[in-house]
Amino acid sequence: MTDISASSLLSSGQLTIDLNAIARNWAALDKISPGTLTAAVVKANGYGLGLEEVSKALAKEGAQFFFVANPEEGLRLRTALPAAHIFVLGGLWPRTAEIYAQARLMPVLNSMAMLEEWLAFCVEQGEAYPSSLHFDTGMNRLGFRLSDVSWVRQQLEKTGYQPQMIMSHLACGDQPTHEKNRTQLAFFQSIMAHFPDIPGSLANSAGLMGSKHNHFQLVRPGIALYGGRAISGRTNPLSHVVNLEVPILQVRDAKTGESVGYGGDYTLQRDSRIALAAIGYGDGFFRANGSSTNHMGARVAINGKLAPIVGRISMDTTAIDVTDFGPNGPVPGEMVEILGPNVSIDDIADAAGTIGYEVLTNLHGRYRRAYVGGEA
Repeated sequence: MTDISASSLLSSGQLTIDLNAIARNWAALDKISPGTLTAAVVKANGYGLGLEEVSKALAKEGAQFFFVANPEEGLRLRTALPAAHIFVLGGLWPRTAEIYAQARLMPVLNSMAMLEEWLAFCVEQGEAYPSSLHFDTGMNRLGFRLSDVSWVRQQLEKTGYQPQMIMSHLACGDQPTHEKNRTQLAFFQSIMAHFPDIPGSLANSAGLMGSKHNHFQLVRPGIALYGGRAISGRTNPLSHVVNLEVPILQVRDAKTGESVGYGGDYTLQRDSRIALAAIGYGDGFFRANGSSTNHMGARVAINGKLAPIVGRISMDTTAIDVTDFGPNGPVPGEMVEILGPNVSIDDIADAAGTIGYEVLTNLHGRYRRAYVGGEA
């Protein structure tokens, strides 16, 4: 039987998730909106970090309301947290109302068909099972249209049903001065005027951190819980959560004028030392993080010092220029910080032209996964 130490030596790297940092981030966000309930968005397997582990740590800190994407995630979360209040953002899957009710999952109803099916089930069972209603205020994603408000109100009045909450979602919350935020807020306020006794929820992480006018009765932070940047152009005040380290497989000398990697589109401008790290796009590390002669990609850190990636990202390996480390530079077996105190998820995202959300949800590589803190 392989022991833990041998398993660690044989793995392609170490992914460490700080559950205490996630809990601290939730507590910090909760303080921003006093008098408002602070939920936690844990969809996509807790943003790639583990639905059950993340949710238990958040519940221990005081979170009671959780949002998942689909009923399967909801069932997993219900097993982990029997007392939690769980909303399913994707709404009501057809012909599954009984499953939702038995598991105490609250669908975020976003269409006429969903509302009709849920109300019919409630009438049939003689019980007003809780749900939320989602109105689209300018995203054209999920949600009732503004023109549906009167019809929705009629259905509620006809059956005497009252949902737990009215929701919407900001399209440009990460840009607080964007005109669309003011437009969506105005639309949402007009919708809430039709349902004066029902709580409202508009703010995601960016909406929560951007303006108190977005808070209403419940806020729904997601990316900020996991240490990601919620608002563009602002310093991120939250704790970093994820550390990813992978070993160096080889360090080699290369000459001026030689190329590095597939396609030969990175040409060395000096005699160089190149370290090959055990990570590639097969581990969810984006090819867009690579470099060409005319485009600098991402940087990683070795012993706290930043170093650039050179050439294209391969399936299993990434080349790093360690020339500036000098004669006592890194050697095979040393670890490269892909994510951590020196390299944030947003640093990697910016270099790849994407967002921190995608970096997190792609952490499915060939790593040993460990948790710090919480109940994991």
